[in-house]
Amino acid sequence: MGQENLSFVLEKQGIVKFEDRPIPKLASPYDVLVNVKFTGICGSDVHYWQHGAIGSFIVKAPMVLGHESSGIITEIGDKVTSVKVGDRVAMEPGIPCRRCVRCKDGKYNLCVDMRFAATPPIDGTLAKYYSLPEDFCYKLPDSVSLEEGALMEPLAVGVHITRQANIQPGQNVVVFGSGPVGLLCCAVAKAYGANKIVAVDINEERLKFAKSYAATDVVVSQRESASDSAARIIKDCDLGHGADVAIDASGAEPCIQAGIHVLRTGGTYVQAGMGKSDIMFPIGAMGAKELNVKGSFRYSSGDYATSVGLVTSGRVSVKELISNKVKFTDAETAFNDVKAAKGIKTLIEGVEDSA
Repeated sequence: MGQENLSFVLEKQGIVKFEDRPIPKLASPYDVLVNVKFTGICGSDVHYWQHGAIGSFIVKAPMVLGHESSGIITEIGDKVTSVKVGDRVAMEPGIPCRRCVRCKDGKYNLCVDMRFAATPPIDGTLAKYYSLPEDFCYKLPDSVSLEEGALMEPLAVGVHITRQANIQPGQNVVVFGSGPVGLLCCAVAKAYGANKIVAVDINEERLKFAKSYAATDVVVSQRESASDSAARIIKDCDLGHGADVAIDASGAEPCIQAGIHVLRTGGTYVQAGMGKSDIMFPIGAMGAKELNVKGSFRYSSGDYATSVGLVTSGRVSVKELISNKVKFTDAETAFNDVKAAKGIKTLIEGVEDSA
């Protein structure tokens, strides 16, 4: 195409375009330049495209989309030592300030000055080239493909969620929602030694995949009260007094409510899915059962490295989640497919070099 740095840009709500932009300059001697090879589409990308905002993050100027990427390093700063030109890397797309209290206590995902790719006003990774600090690039071994490398981002989300849940060997876990993050939570829970892993969803095709992938049991959501739903899950999956851990990766109010009810006394609930800002919440059950209730936001110290390690060791496989790959020039078609819930994870290939 002859472009220097072709990028896929959200111009404004509902309007996307291809635009040639300058190749990023290395802003620090510790930065590297990555030739992006694969990018997965996240629900947040689609949400910005469709609605122009997520909560208080509003698209006010054209923004490059994408944040689930892998690529090959093409340039390094003078002080870079951990990677070299030609290395294949998974790209962690959120750069914290490194100076605030949250950064210093290892929870840099909670940094108030986080610069996260494809979160307004920060440009994302759906471009030919993207610049990152060296320590946010994770080398992929020869056994891990660049396609798998692009899935390290959602896997890191799953790793962080399961860490928040503190899943222990032998525990029973219920995961509401069988989209990519819910499926990866099942996979990581399995790698961490969970006994029963129950996937709950309204989509029977997704549940069929979940059973073949990492879940030991699956339950189809029905129109019933949250307490009845929880009782049915406990009975059908033989969970005794209830699950040890419940994870909501759906954001759906009925699932959140059922997740509280499905837990045993003293169990742990983690909210991962994004839905309505305010819901009816069974706070009485939460208090009476003395539950541990936690949020989960992106990923933090060690989560990306753990993800690469889990895939490298074979304890988690992500290949099965890749349902489609499209050319960079077909990016909008891919976004439409994700919006229509086709497949599980669609990857957009990097910009092809012109002949």
